[in-house]
Amino acid sequence: MRRFGLIGYPLGHSFSKKYFTEKFAREGITDATYNLFPLEHIADLPELLHQYPDLRGLNVTIPHKETVVPLLDELDESARAVGAVNCVKIEPRRCKGFNTDVVGFEASLLSGPGARFVARAMTVGGKEAQALILGKGGAAKAVAHVLKKLGIAYKFASRSPVSDDQISYETLCLPPSTFRPLPPLIINTTPLGMAPNVDACPDLPYERLTPEHFVYDLIYNPAETLLLQRAKAQGCSIQNGLEMLHLQAEAAWSIWSR
Repeated sequence: MRRFGLIGYPLGHSFSKKYFTEKFAREGITDATYNLFPLEHIADLPELLHQYPDLRGLNVTIPHKETVVPLLDELDESARAVGAVNCVKIEPRRCKGFNTDVVGFEASLLSGPGARFVARAMTVGGKEAQALILGKGGAAKAVAHVLKKLGIAYKFASRSPVSDDQISYETLCLPPSTFRPLPPLIINTTPLGMAPNVDACPDLPYERLTPEHFVYDLIYNPAETLLLQRAKAQGCSIQNGLEMLHLQAEAAWSIWSR
C-alpha cells in the first residue's frame, strides 16, 4: 500500500484527505491511502518518515512551506525559484520538493472571474504595482512568482515590512494611502478568516474597494471569507482558493505517480 499525506499545523481546516480519499475511490485506485499528519515542528519530519516507511508523497501546508526546504535532498525548478515547497516526492534515500501552488494559482487566475483584470494588468507594465499580495509566507512567494512570470508588478502587504517591495497594513489605511486607489488585483495568502476563525479578515481600507477590483482569497473554507464578503459588498469580483486546491492536488498526484 502506498501512503500519502499532508503535514502542517494545525490541520483542522484541511480538505486534502477528503479530496484524495474521494479521488482514489472514484478512479479505482485501491493501492493508496491518504492521511493527515499534524506536525507542529518541522524538525519532527525525519521521525515521521522513519515511522511510516510506506510514505511516497506529502503535501505541505502552513507553517512548513519554507522551513521544510533545508530538510529535502533536492528541489525542482519552481520550488527553487519560489523558495517554498508544498509537495514532496519520497523515494528511497531521497526527498524532492516541488511547488504545485504555482501551477494551481496560475491556472485558476487565468481562467477564473479575474481573467479580465489580469489581462488588463498585464498590459500596463512599468513598476507601479498592479497587484497587492497580503502576506509574505510560502504561498505569497508562489503568488509573486506567478505575477512576475506574467509581467505584473506587485507589492506585499505585511505587518512588519522589511524591504522596498513590502508595505504595512497601517500605511495602506492612512488617508491618503500610498496606494490610492488600491491596486486592481488583491490576493490574500494569509490564514485570516479561515475556519474556525471566520470573523477575522485582513486590515484593509475596504471603503476604497470598487467594481474595478478583483479580490482572490487562497482560503477555501469557508467558501466566502469575511474578506470576500466585504469585497463583494463593494462590488468587487471575487474568487476563493477551491479551484486552486483542486489544480495543485492534481499536479501533486501527477508528480507522485511518475
